[in-house]
Amino acid sequence: MYICYKQNAKYIKMNLFYAPDLSPDSKNYTFDKNESRHIVKSLRKKNDEILYLTNGKGDWFEAIITTADPKHTQINILSVTKKDRRPYRIHIAMAPTKSNDRYEWFLEKAVEIGIDEITPILTRYSERKKINLTRYDKIVVSAMKQSLQAYKPKLNDLMPFDKLIEQNVENTQKFMAFCQADNALFGSIIPQQDILILIGPEGGFSDIEIQKARDNAFKTVRISPNRLRTETAGLVSLMTAHLQMNNLQPNKK
Repeated sequence: MYICYKQNAKYIKMNLFYAPDLSPDSKNYTFDKNESRHIVKSLRKKNDEILYLTNGKGDWFEAIITTADPKHTQINILSVTKKDRRPYRIHIAMAPTKSNDRYEWFLEKAVEIGIDEITPILTRYSERKKINLTRYDKIVVSAMKQSLQAYKPKLNDLMPFDKLIEQNVENTQKFMAFCQADNALFGSIIPQQDILILIGPEGGFSDIEIQKARDNAFKTVRISPNRLRTETAGLVSLMTAHLQMNNLQPNKK
């Protein structure tokens, strides 16, 4: 995947590759057959060209191709940079949609915008009770590479609602999307503190689930004055969290 950015009045096409087994001490690396073919055949990369990689843990590698081979392209690591993380983490737990394409669209866009953790949740009114975690993970990786991010968001397997809300998460503000809530999400967020937001299925959360969430210190909030689809509510919640966090952070001198 690539993205274009402006530098010195020229547009440069940068490719980012994902190598989860790379460590800051790595000196070289060999791509597998699929990635090697992509590098040599599709991107037409040759020996002595520069590549950029991440291990998804914040390490950004600059490397040079030593063997441009469609079966096993090899590189040498030139430098490693540790990228900073945001001072807050956003975790969205959202029920899978009936149309799998819509949930996959959410995953892609959420990663591009910036999210730290995603948990598909199984609720009383869930329309989809099974997910393809391997496919979801591929979408997350692809979006991470496309948006040139050094950190891979954590993607959890499908989790029952009760198990999720009973987890002990310290220093985290917890919200549940609820159309009839008195307070809106925007205005309820505390700066510099991690966030967990629950998004229900198209049928919403049941009354029992709403009460259980409140009993476990979740605040019910409105995401929008309009009725939103599940995946739209997820993205609006994500953007709201980012916007308010950035607005409320103290000015840096």
